[in-house]
Amino acid sequence: MEHDNLIACHECDTLFRKPRLVGRTVARCSRCGATLYSGVSRKLDAIAAMTLAALITFLIAQGFPIVELETSGITSQTTLFGALIALWGEGMQIVAVMVFCSTILFPLTELLALLYVLIPLRSGYVPPAFNAVLRAIQFVRPWGMIEVFMLGVLITIVKMVSLARVIPEAALFAFGVLTLMFAVVVSFDPRILWDLADELGARDQRPLPRTSADSAAVAVSSLAGPPAPAPEVHGAGQAALPPRTPPAPHQG
Repeated sequence: MEHDNLIACHECDTLFRKPRLVGRTVARCSRCGATLYSGVSRKLDAIAAMTLAALITFLIAQGFPIVELETSGITSQTTLFGALIALWGEGMQIVAVMVFCSTILFPLTELLALLYVLIPLRSGYVPPAFNAVLRAIQFVRPWGMIEVFMLGVLITIVKMVSLARVIPEAALFAFGVLTLMFAVVVSFDPRILWDLADELGARDQRPLPRTSADSAAVAVSSLAGPPAPAPEVHGAGQAALPPRTPPAPHQG
C-alpha cells in the first residue's frame, strides 16, 4: 500500500487513497460528503505573474505618500512607514506594531514565499524547505489585512474633506490596485503546490522528507489492515453524493 498517497478527511478523519484530479473536478468524502480537495487549473504562469505584479505594486505603495493634506496654507504628506513612526512617537506602540504586521510584514512575507516556491516549480524542481515555506504561507495569510487598511484610509479621507484639502497620492491608488491583486493571490490554494511537488518528486525518484505528522499517518495506516477506499470524484458544479451507509453484517 502506498502510504505517501493518502489523504484524511478533515471532518470525519477517514483515510482515502488520493487520486489525481484532472481539470476542475472535486474529490469528496464518501462517508460524510465533505470536500477533500479540488483539482483546479494549474496555470502557474498566471499566478506567478500576478504575485510578481503584486510585489511591485506593494513596493510602490510603500515608497510613495498616501495622501497630501493642505490646510491654512500648510501642506503635509506622509508614507505608510512615516505614519507608523508617528504612531510610535505618540505612545501608541501596540497600534504601530499591529499596523506594521498586518499591512507590511505579513503581506510581504506571503508574496516573497509564494515567489520562492512558484518559480522553482515552474522550472521543474522542488526548492529547499518547501514544506516549511508552504506552512508559513498558510500561517501568515489570515493576518494580512491590506483591504482593512484600505477601507480605513478611505473612511479617514471622507472625514478629513470637511477640515482640509485632501489630495490623493500615488500610494493610495497603488493600495487600491494591491487590494484587488491580493484578492486573486489569496484565491490560489497553496495546497495544490504539494501535489505538483509530489509529481516532480516521483519523476525524479526523490521523495520529499516526511514530517512527524506523515510518520504518524503511516503508523496508523499500517495498523488499519485493509487498504483505504478511494474518495468520490465529481465534476465541476456537481453536488456531493449522499454519504454511504456501511453494509449490514452477513448472518449465518
